[in-house]
Amino acid sequence: GIFDKMALYRALWATLLATTLRFLPIAAFTLVPTPAMTNHHRRLPGGNPLISRRTMTPKNIHGTAMLYSKSTNNKDQKDDQPSSAWLGTLVLPLWLVYISNQWSRSSIYYLVNFSGDGDAFTAMNVDLNFSQSQYGLLASVAFTSLFAVASLGAGVASDRYNRKVLTIVSAAAWSTATLGTALSSSYEEVVIWRIVMGLACAFSTPTAYTLLQEKVPKERGAFASSIYGTGVALGGALASLSLLLDSSLGWKNALLVIAAFGFGTVGLNTLFLPDDPKATETKFEEATDTKAQDSSITDEVLEVVSTSRVKWLFLGSFLRFSAGLSIGIWSAAYFRGAFPDNVSDYAVVQAAITSVGGVTSGVLGGIIADWLSSSAVDAEDPTGRKLWVPVVGSVLAVPAFYYSIHGGSFELAMLCLAIEYLVAECWFGPTISVLQSTVGPKIGGTAQGLFTLTGAIGNLAPSILGFVYGRAAGIDPSGELADILAVTVCSLYLASAACFTVSSLSVPPPKTTISEQQRSVSGATGKSKRQ
Repeated sequence: GIFDKMALYRALWATLLATTLRFLPIAAFTLVPTPAMTNHHRRLPGGNPLISRRTMTPKNIHGTAMLYSKSTNNKDQKDDQPSSAWLGTLVLPLWLVYISNQWSRSSIYYLVNFSGDGDAFTAMNVDLNFSQSQYGLLASVAFTSLFAVASLGAGVASDRYNRKVLTIVSAAAWSTATLGTALSSSYEEVVIWRIVMGLACAFSTPTAYTLLQEKVPKERGAFASSIYGTGVALGGALASLSLLLDSSLGWKNALLVIAAFGFGTVGLNTLFLPDDPKATETKFEEATDTKAQDSSITDEVLEVVSTSRVKWLFLGSFLRFSAGLSIGIWSAAYFRGAFPDNVSDYAVVQAAITSVGGVTSGVLGGIIADWLSSSAVDAEDPTGRKLWVPVVGSVLAVPAFYYSIHGGSFELAMLCLAIEYLVAECWFGPTISVLQSTVGPKIGGTAQGLFTLTGAIGNLAPSILGFVYGRAAGIDPSGELADILAVTVCSLYLASAACFTVSSLSVPPPKTTISEQQRSVSGATGKSKRQ
């Protein structure tokens, strides 16, 4: 091949390892207790400075629990640790779980071969005897069927229950599903495990993003979200390297390796992810704010989408998800068919593009978005300026992706694909930051669940694409797939850019949301009754 495959393979794994190790010194530092003042030494608002949280019981804290936990708890937690503590103790464990999430769910894209020369050892579709249309359903709809239903429930759960437990249990579940897929002997069994994986994966991002929103300083919100979001790129890079695992170990053993990594992240998060204060605060809310706890999911959903900004943001995200999923699910099949002599080269280069280009784009997107917002702090709507990043990125991605499909040579295709990743993957962190800032912390999980749901619905795009491709495949299947991909993805990119533009220009919502006003009234009413 044109590349030294083993040298590139070693270099890529070194890059991924170096990225991981970059976090470890910070993690080691922040996990060591420091003599900084802790919450139990602090004075409660309006209370006696000699009374500490450690000595107060639910009975005598009853009147001030909600006021304290809502007004000062997040600030105290941020002040208790070094300014970068959140990077090592919070982002790193969640980031590793997210990499496992993406690797587990995306690996299937690289374990099929429809070129006609695949064998049962390396191609899942040959071993289990399923078609292109069945693959489209397996890769998207089978995963999405329960993922979509669970996304909203996962968001609501992350607003109310212990997010550390939710993170650990969900990671263990999708790792078990990966293991089950490896041991499957029929297409139907793989579909069942794919559905289970969809249910488990739904809980990952709502729990993580709400934790980041609460624990990370506001001025670093987009950056933290972008760092976490690079798990998509790194997980995708590892998924593309599954081609190499597939070639040497077979598709079943490749999945066993992926499952082992997932169980490893479960152990790390069990040991190192900080306890979730919601586990304690929920007890006070049950006693002092019953009305808020009994609010219906429908009311919370309606509140999330009550502003024009969020509506257009969700529509733009749906279109952008559809474009990305179409690329992720079908580009590997296209490049394997279009360049059969470069399959191993493609596996390594795609992994490098996804890890380096995707991570660089994601991090820079967060940095630029935070800079755009902070440089316009006196403007009427500095938050909306963050959406300029996905607008520009989506527009620039159109020509880059088109020529990656119609470039003619493998070298040009990979160069354009690298440019496409570099300009397109900047959208995630800024979009999440705007969403969370707009809806506020009390319904942040519900908002994130809805956002995840838009991605789940976006899986319909590659399913429809697979149906069209299956009907159109003839003399030149690679050429036909190239045309379908180019038209579909480029149109979705342009449409998403238009929606993000409208969202950024929408009137910002008021600072206090309806639910916060209702909860404030509820808390005041409960307090007056107690007095």
